[in-house]
Amino acid sequence: MTEATGIVGEFLSLKEETDADLLTMQCGDFYEFFAEDAEIVADELELKVSQKSSHGSSYPMAGVPVDDLTPYLKALVERGYRVAVADQYETDSGHAREIVRVVTPGTLLETSDADAQYLAAIVADSSTRGDDPGYGLAFADVTTGRFLVAEADDADEALTELYRFDPVEVLPGPEVRADDDLLGLVRERLEATLTLHETEAFAPKRADHAVREQFGDGTVDRLGVGEPAVAAAGAVLAYVEETGAGVLASMTRIQAHRGDDHVTLDATTQRNLELTETMQGEREGSLFATIDHTATSAGGRLLKEWLQRPRRSLADLERRQESVAALSTAALARDEIQDALGEAYDLARLASKASHGSADARDLVAVRETLSVLPAVADAVGSNPDLADSPLVDVLERPDREDARELRAELEDAIVEDPPSTVTQGELFREGYDDELDGVIERHEAVREWLDTLADREKRQYGLNHVTVDRNKTDGYYIQVGKSAADGVPGHYEQIKTLKNSKRFTTDELEEKEREVLRLEERRGELEYELFEELRDEVAARAELLQDVGRALATVDALASLATHAAENRWVEPDLRRDDRLEIEQGRHPVVEQTTEFVPNDVRLDEDRDFLVVTGPNMSGKSTYMRQVAAIVLLAQIGSFVPAKDAEIGLVDGIFTRVGALDELAQGRSTFMVEMSELSNILHTATEESLVILDEVGRGTATYDGISIAWAATEYLHNEVRAKTLFATHYHELTGLAEKLPRVANVHVAADERDGEVTFLRTVRDGPTDRSYGIHVADLAGVPDPVVDRSREVLGRLREEKAIEAKGGPSSEPVQTVFDVSSGQFRGPANADGGERPTVEGADPKSALDPETERVLEDLADVDVNETPPVELLSKVREWQRRLEE
Repeated sequence: MTEATGIVGEFLSLKEETDADLLTMQCGDFYEFFAEDAEIVADELELKVSQKSSHGSSYPMAGVPVDDLTPYLKALVERGYRVAVADQYETDSGHAREIVRVVTPGTLLETSDADAQYLAAIVADSSTRGDDPGYGLAFADVTTGRFLVAEADDADEALTELYRFDPVEVLPGPEVRADDDLLGLVRERLEATLTLHETEAFAPKRADHAVREQFGDGTVDRLGVGEPAVAAAGAVLAYVEETGAGVLASMTRIQAHRGDDHVTLDATTQRNLELTETMQGEREGSLFATIDHTATSAGGRLLKEWLQRPRRSLADLERRQESVAALSTAALARDEIQDALGEAYDLARLASKASHGSADARDLVAVRETLSVLPAVADAVGSNPDLADSPLVDVLERPDREDARELRAELEDAIVEDPPSTVTQGELFREGYDDELDGVIERHEAVREWLDTLADREKRQYGLNHVTVDRNKTDGYYIQVGKSAADGVPGHYEQIKTLKNSKRFTTDELEEKEREVLRLEERRGELEYELFEELRDEVAARAELLQDVGRALATVDALASLATHAAENRWVEPDLRRDDRLEIEQGRHPVVEQTTEFVPNDVRLDEDRDFLVVTGPNMSGKSTYMRQVAAIVLLAQIGSFVPAKDAEIGLVDGIFTRVGALDELAQGRSTFMVEMSELSNILHTATEESLVILDEVGRGTATYDGISIAWAATEYLHNEVRAKTLFATHYHELTGLAEKLPRVANVHVAADERDGEVTFLRTVRDGPTDRSYGIHVADLAGVPDPVVDRSREVLGRLREEKAIEAKGGPSSEPVQTVFDVSSGQFRGPANADGGERPTVEGADPKSALDPETERVLEDLADVDVNETPPVELLSKVREWQRRLEE
């Protein structure tokens, strides 16, 4: 193909300058994609493709109007594309274009999603020897200016931090890029775009300089983090600058995210407790969706952050509790506050847009209206005696209220109530804001009045009928006279066009007025744009103020949300303690209670009883019971009230859960391997101040292997880790540990069996259970009646240690065998009375059996029950029954 020239050639040349996936180039009133990019965009966004000729060749072309670019960019970026944007500018020789920014998932400003949009970087500690070095991480939300750094001791902890912040784009450092296992886990667990940013951006000295330049010389020392975290922060800053997002000015502070003042919640626990989404990936049904009554997107983001990062500071939690308590009882004031918050916009994101230069007049109106919410909320708090004595007052005093008032007043004086959607068409500013602008507007209105009254003057002066004065792009201003009166126009009229029923004229004076009105309109537009840019820059310079106000309003919003839920659902204020006590009276699951009539239950853990072995039937509520304990503790450590009649909660440093796992065959990890990996993480990470929830351990392997692992894990947690633990199991053998280990106790979920009918009571009682009612659950699940009835018969004979008859063989003599519970093996064949049939010396005990029955017995003899998982063993029994029946 011949080399392209003109617009297409310019496009292809610019495309070579960027490593972005796609390029869009402004061509007048449109942004165009050409060549392969046009085909990709047309396919992704269902745009129409046309052809553009260049130097004898034809190239695909697809475009969108300039004003409509944002939603298309957003759609492309959300599909994982990095899109370069080239804007058009004027030169002496015509038009030219240059790439002004590269839009990526982590630098997309134009988002309607209320969730944070984090850009992350992860850097390995190259000075650490070993297979699992430490890591430094940085997280920046360009839409709000928030910037955090964190450290992780190993890959699992680094992945937990990434899972917690859920970034949309990740920049892996040089050593991380070389770690295929870690990159594979990042791809597997996150829905983030991985971007290989230039290696130089991660260089320690360059990164250190970038951080100090952005946040101040003393920043690195104040943060107290190592070189990898600083390198990650520097790489993020360099990436934001190089992509042209233009929001560095909104990044006014950097904070260290430390684990020592927050509760550890690994990715597995967050998923198992369904904090922000259900196991199916849905928001509805999650803990966050249940307690979220926030009125603002910023408040919702903060509440979600609290759930994912519970606190350990008793003082901080008590301040939140006091605020929630005051708001929960002051219903009218709370409604007033939430109504006022409903008028607030997302100040942090507006500050970021102002810093980027993309905020329009309506955005500044949103800033103005939101700044007026602060005094409205403060008044509602101050006018209520209970709220006025609460920590809410301190929250609202954190921003500079006087500075906020001055900025609000300036915006009130400047921008009209309902400005246009663009900043280039004028009519943005109020009268009196700028003297020069007022003068231009006054002269413009005077000329417009002259033009508006021209037709009437001409009629009176010259006795003309059917005279109008109008304007269009072709003729400019003109005097239109009906044909019947056209012959009587004065001599200074100059005809410019003849129409069917009229003629158009102009005059020297009209042309002069037209030139004047055009000059004034152009000057007004220029002056208003200059004034607007100055005002927007002033708002951008107050980014930190806007972030402070936004944070204060979001905090009140989140606290009001917790208070609303507490008041509507009879939640109580827990007594937070620094000891090991955990006592919940009539606790309920915060999500399940919303959809069903819930049976409350108690739990008690203290220094003498800190390990509960939970037994009971399948489907009786063991898992719900344990998860509700974890959820109540977590809620207490975000400052929330809890679903219970009463609660005393000793603060924990971490919550760890191991609940049923799915096969990860694509990653070569079976259910049992996942189970053991999660158990390993708990045994290595939990401390005596942690809460551990184990919902079955060892069920994925053979019975005796599973019991052995569960037994040993119980001993280790009790003797070495000493964490508060709830362990649900079907291995009833473990209940015996309560007699051997001093702090282990048994509880069970009760069931009532009468006349063969089982009722699950959902009530937790002290002591162990000796039955799992698995056959009853099979009946509930719809297993065919013959199988259920046969199961009951077999179970009865097993309990009585009697022979089990294998039904269905062609032989007239029933084939029987005895299952030895103590050895886990079958013994047989057996006599009809259930005893084992004696073997006559020299006789062939199988001689009376048909060949297929003999093969079944041979298979049976080859099975090692100790090494065969229960599910596999049941499958074999069914196969043997089928073969005998045939």
